[in-house]
Amino acid sequence: MLVFKNININNQKIMAKIKLEYLWLDGYYPTQNLRGKTKVEEHEDFKGTLEELGMWSFDGSSTKQAEGGSSDCLLKPVAIYPDPARVNGYLVMTEVLNADGTPHVSNGRATIDDDDNDFWFGFEQEYFIMDTATQLPLGFPVGGYPGPQGMYYCSVGGKNTWGRELVEEHANLCIDAGLNFEGINQEVAAGQWEFQLFAKGAKKAGDEIWIARYLLARLTEQYGYYIEYHPKPLGKDMDWNGSGMHANFSNTTLRTCGSKETYEKICEAFRPVVKEHIEVYGEFNDQRLTGLHETASIDDFSYGISDRGASIRIPIITVEKGWKGWLEDRRPASNGDPYKIAGRIIKTVKSADI
Repeated sequence: MLVFKNININNQKIMAKIKLEYLWLDGYYPTQNLRGKTKVEEHEDFKGTLEELGMWSFDGSSTKQAEGGSSDCLLKPVAIYPDPARVNGYLVMTEVLNADGTPHVSNGRATIDDDDNDFWFGFEQEYFIMDTATQLPLGFPVGGYPGPQGMYYCSVGGKNTWGRELVEEHANLCIDAGLNFEGINQEVAAGQWEFQLFAKGAKKAGDEIWIARYLLARLTEQYGYYIEYHPKPLGKDMDWNGSGMHANFSNTTLRTCGSKETYEKICEAFRPVVKEHIEVYGEFNDQRLTGLHETASIDDFSYGISDRGASIRIPIITVEKGWKGWLEDRRPASNGDPYKIAGRIIKTVKSADI
């Protein structure tokens, strides 16, 4: 973590400058983009807390969030983390508000009903590392394909592994920023990777995914790469796995109930609202949820113990612990907004009226 230091010369304390990177989600629909700009402030003894941060504004007409004649949107800080790549730098996640202080329509975080942080989320973020020059995933030759899937998952060695240097550096940045970063692994396709984050509280989980995405995107600028979150970037008809963002979730009931019937009742609450979930689970997800490549069909709903071909997987460890644990919704796409995904899951779980 960065340590903020003041300079004292002849008993005169000199104000030091800090860099605050305000981050927000724009108004593009259905896939929002991360935006950021730097605010440099002088502070005498900055502690890195939300209470020390002020509101800021931006030109919403440039991000599809306002009209040119009334373009100001507000940025409300909601989370702050040290920026491990900057001296006296901090990453500030914000919510977008209208000029009157109400949540902007693009603000998915404000819709999450989890003020007591009873819901815990662990997201598994899959993605492809793309070469900017060829616009192909790492490991894909121009005009052709690498060997078939099978040897890339959790592989090691230059024959089947590409992008490890970037991935390792990203992991270090996330840990140094104070994120609850839980792991990395190469995925099933060449050039495809995954990282995992866990947080107690749905809003915090979303904050940390977006901060991790920001750190990854910024890091690619040094490598000549970019990150592709499209759930099926190699084409819907190609025999390659797509990318998801599996959502592992629990609340007090799931963590403590000890009841198979309660788990089944919660899972059944998802059945009548499949459409509502798919609407916020990511663009182009129909290309990924085909029933193949460890997915359930987008037209079906299912759940099962240790079943990676189901819509919702009941982890075997949950069963072994006497039906005390969590569930995994395997349908969210890699380009989904974790705020909206978590918000929808919470709404459905609460509707089970356990």
